[in-house]
Amino acid sequence: MAMFVLMCVDHPGALDRRMAAREAHLAYVREHISLVKIAGPLLDDEGQMAGSMFVIEAPDKAAVEAFSAADPYRLAGLFERVEVRSWKVTVGALA
Repeated sequence: MAMFVLMCVDHPGALDRRMAAREAHLAYVREHISLVKIAGPLLDDEGQMAGSMFVIEAPDKAAVEAFSAADPYRLAGLFERVEVRSWKVTVGALA
């Protein structure tokens, strides 16, 4: 299994869209918790949610892209930009 960072940046002014899809998004993440090592919202300068960041352990990048594609946030058109990157832990540890 490999590690990946999934970074999703919301469209500007999309907080209402995010909140409307939030419960479905959280339920989706719980259904796929075996992939997710750590995750949470990105915040803007005012402390409002403005994106999402995940560290995911998966067999390959395609699995992360499939996870992202079916996320209710993604299906709601919340994200302006989505990026998947391979990641290597160098310092610290994920439990």
